[in-house]
Amino acid sequence: MILVLRALGVGDLATAVPALRGLRAGFPGRELVLAAPGWLAPLAELTGAVDRVLPTTGPGRIAWTGPPPELAVNLHGRGPQSHRALAAVRPGRLLAHRNPGAGHPDGPAWDDDEHEVRRWCRLLHAYGLPADPGDLALRRPALTGVPAGVTLLHPGGKIPAKRWPADRFAGLARELAARGHRVVVTGSPDERELAERVARDAGLPPEAVLAGRTGLAELAAFVAGARLVVSGDTGVAHLATGYGTASVVLFGPVPAAHWGPPPDRPRHRALGAIGHTTVNPDLTGSGGVGTHPTLNAIGIDEVVAAVADVERVSGAVAA
Repeated sequence: MILVLRALGVGDLATAVPALRGLRAGFPGRELVLAAPGWLAPLAELTGAVDRVLPTTGPGRIAWTGPPPELAVNLHGRGPQSHRALAAVRPGRLLAHRNPGAGHPDGPAWDDDEHEVRRWCRLLHAYGLPADPGDLALRRPALTGVPAGVTLLHPGGKIPAKRWPADRFAGLARELAARGHRVVVTGSPDERELAERVARDAGLPPEAVLAGRTGLAELAAFVAGARLVVSGDTGVAHLATGYGTASVVLFGPVPAAHWGPPPDRPRHRALGAIGHTTVNPDLTGSGGVGTHPTLNAIGIDEVVAAVADVERVSGAVAA
């Protein structure tokens, strides 16, 4: 049995798909258990690589009650906390980045300036296991009744500094609706007020607000069937990559070179912070609050132009 730790969010799980599939290919027939938040179970199923989710809210402690796993894999972080949590379940072997302070002197060195997908593929490669960074596709949820062809705007995100201003999302929604897009606004229950404000200021009807009204599988189905997705650097952007849905993703301060869609896929466009950096990004925004200046520099016209580019490449049309 293989125990994998990735107790993070939607985008984190989506970027780990190639590594999870590499483990599945490298150890066929073994049960693969993912230690992750329980609410991610629907997405874990869509990876086609996970047998079950062990509800885990963070790297502090893994509630493992069975016999020691044959193999434990740290796809969560560099350690030491995540290393020690996995070591505590007494696996036969631990695959993780080198961290002598956590009692793990082997494995590859951690590289701050590395794309998240390639980071975990490189970890597996160091242990002689396969992992294809391009293997990002997700299965479609087996749901019916989800409308296709919508243009999905997602103005929220856990980190305020990584959110494009709400008034610009509203301006974008108004412009896209005028061009014939059927715009909906998504988000978590906590982001419903934000989504309602964007929709109201854009002149969209109340039913265009889906924030807080979709479960994770339903959100994935909306993205899979969407005409277009526009969002910040958050989980929905990674779902768009996984489904090959045309997307424009707004980055800052964390660069697209670390978390963005593959640059060789023209149906996905990253705007804002693009290149690599070895400096830890400032996630506090300008003056400690609000949107980061990198995102503030992105205008509505620039996003509209990017939308036109990805739609021309992808052939996206209204349903």
